[in-house]
Amino acid sequence: QVQLVESGGGSVQAGGSLRLSCVASGSIHSINTTGWYRQAPGKQRELVAASISGGRADYADVVKGRFTISRDSAKNTVFLQMNSLKPEDTGVYYCNADLIYYTAANVRRSTYWGQGTQVTVSS
Repeated sequence: QVQLVESGGGSVQAGGSLRLSCVASGSIHSINTTGWYRQAPGKQRELVAASISGGRADYADVVKGRFTISRDSAKNTVFLQMNSLKPEDTGVYYCNADLIYYTAANVRRSTYWGQGTQVTVSS
């Protein structure tokens, strides 16, 4: 069974920083794309940053220059470094991974979500 577990959320003042972590555990063969999404109260979940196998990273325009996504492939971990935080960055942040995992007979590909971690930025 594959699981994604996020950590690192919390409350900070505007201008502060947080670093989110997401650890994927289980019988993982490899991870293709990983991403961080967020959902603010009353709003739809939106993509914040994505890390694509091969090293490419994509960011939402509203976080470019402030957020950085990175991976430690050996530890199946993805990070989101968030600097210069703004009140509008407040929300629940979710980790997402498109990965290949082992079954008893072969390998399969699926997408998983973490349970989310709350980020609150006060003005």
